[in-house]
Parts: sequence; structure tokens; C-alpha cells
Amino acid sequence: MKINRKWVLARRPSGAVAQEDFRLEESAVPAIEPGQILIRQTWFPLEPAMRGWIADEPNYLPPVEIGAVMRGMAYGEVVESAAPGFSPGDVVTSFSGWQEYAVDQGTAAKIDPDLAPELVLSALGMTGMTAFIGLNEIGKPQAGQTVVVSGAAGATGSVAAQLARIQGCRVIGIAGGERKCRWLTETARLDAAIDYRGEDVAARLDELCPEGIDVFFDNVGGPLLDLVLDRLALRARVVVCGAIVRFGDSGPAPGPVNYWKIIQKRARIEGFVVLDYLDRVAEVRSELAKLVESGELAYEADVQTGFENLPSALRRLYQGQNLGKQLLRVD
Repeated sequence: MKINRKWVLARRPSGAVAQEDFRLEESAVPAIEPGQILIRQTWFPLEPAMRGWIADEPNYLPPVEIGAVMRGMAYGEVVESAAPGFSPGDVVTSFSGWQEYAVDQGTAAKIDPDLAPELVLSALGMTGMTAFIGLNEIGKPQAGQTVVVSGAAGATGSVAAQLARIQGCRVIGIAGGERKCRWLTETARLDAAIDYRGEDVAARLDELCPEGIDVFFDNVGGPLLDLVLDRLALRARVVVCGAIVRFGDSGPAPGPVNYWKIIQKRARIEGFVVLDYLDRVAEVRSELAKLVESGELAYEADVQTGFENLPSALRRLYQGQNLGKQLLRVD
């Protein structure tokens, strides 16, 4: 009997994600029915949104149930097919969760096998899509404006920052550590980077943005958002993409105090969920692919190995250890 290993949710987390929040289980590889495909999943992207998915609170998706396979995207190969349009050997992505073998429930999409998994799951994946939509549909940057991106060395932030640079904006990235900041200025070619771990962020924002911030693409929230709100330019746009700070070891961060600046600066602050734009996946992926091929858009991936290490790879994401997309490859 073939064995299927899977990570299920063992308990609701309190504060930061812990290994004990998940449980590794084994079962027989599931059988397929007409219209279904069986996928051997070999790569798993880790998303900041996952902490929200396992919390017992309202969200844009229902919470993962205790004892259920952890929700998530995966990349793999079709090993059996009873569905039109799919054959054994096809490379696909699917929303099939943390398991080595999965019966797809209609979420699978074929992927060009010549494309590296790291690229498919980062710049050309949902993180790239998120960056493109958030920046262009909500941020609406214009050439010459000042754009600041928090979490700028992460998968989504790094793409958003580079897209703003490509559109002629002056771009400042905020990230943790010299290595990440060096990547932002030397590889992603941003105008400047601020190391929130080793620099006075407020002072650096004053130095780099004397005329204010026109667009803030926020992946962090908390006190950092407060600092930026105090430095908005007239009619600024704040793109609320993520709030990773709310899931730290010390519990939820306080909300912004400087929200009244939104009134003073006639600014707009708006959140979004990329799932509302799935009809544009092909269009956005095509645009991003052109930029990657031309060398205008760089990407990075932090690849961990071993299916048994999925929970620890997810924790790396919240600890800020990753440069670029946090991925796990089944060894």
C-alpha cells in the first residue's frame, strides 16, 4: 500500500505558529473517481495568510478545521488521471494542501514544465499576482512619485517594489537585516533600503522622503504603519496587503494611532484579497513573465527541504528569516 503523509491542524495557535499546532499523519494514497486527478506534490509555498487561516476568527476563507489537512497551494505531477485535459506526467499547481498525494477538487492548473518551480511559485505565482494587483489597482503609482514598501525583501513586497521602480517611481524598501537591504539596492535596484533592525526607521523615512510618501505598500502593519501614516503626501494611497506583525510571539500589535493623518492628507487606505481577481491570472502572469525574461524583474526563493519540515518552514516566514519566497521542496 502506498502511503500518503499529510500535515493536519492539531490545535489553534496562540501567538506565533508552533510545531505543536500541526500533526503529521499517514494514510493510504487516495483513489480517484471520474473527473479527478491524483497529484504527487513535490513543492509547497508558504504564505503569511496561513496564520489567519488557522485562527478561529472571521476571515475571507473559513478557518481550517481541527484535524483537517492544512490548507495551501502545492506544485506537483499528475500520476493518475480520470479527467479530460490532464494526463500522467503533467506538471500542475493546485490548492490541495499539505499532503504528498492529493486528489484535486477542480483547482489544478497546468504549468510549463520548463519553468523552474521557484519561479512558478514566486514571481509568476499568487505572490506576484498579489503584488501586481495591489500596486496597480489600489496604489496606482505615477512616474516620479515616492513609493515605500514594507516587507520589501519578501515574495510579494519584492515584486511590488520592483514594479514601482519599473514604472518610474522612486522606491524605498523596508526590510530586516543588511543582507536583505543589500539585495534590495543591488539586485532589485531600489533607490534605497531601510534596515528596521539596525536603523532608526523614522529618521531614515524623514531623510529619504522629505516631500512625503505617495504610495505605501504595506505587508507588516503595526507600529511601522503608524510611522508611514505620519509621513504621507497629499492624496497618498496606502495598500494594505498584509499585517504579519499581528501574529508575532508577543501577540497582536496595537492598531495605528496616526489614522487621523488620512483625513489631513486626504489619503486613501484600502485592503484587498487577490482571490477577487482570479479572472486576471493569465493576463498578469504574461506581463510578469515578460519582465522576468527581460531581466527587469528579479526574484529570490528560500528553499527548505523535507516534507516533515513544513511547520518549521512556515515559522521561518513569520520570523523574517526568508529572502524572497519561502518554499519547501519534498526531498
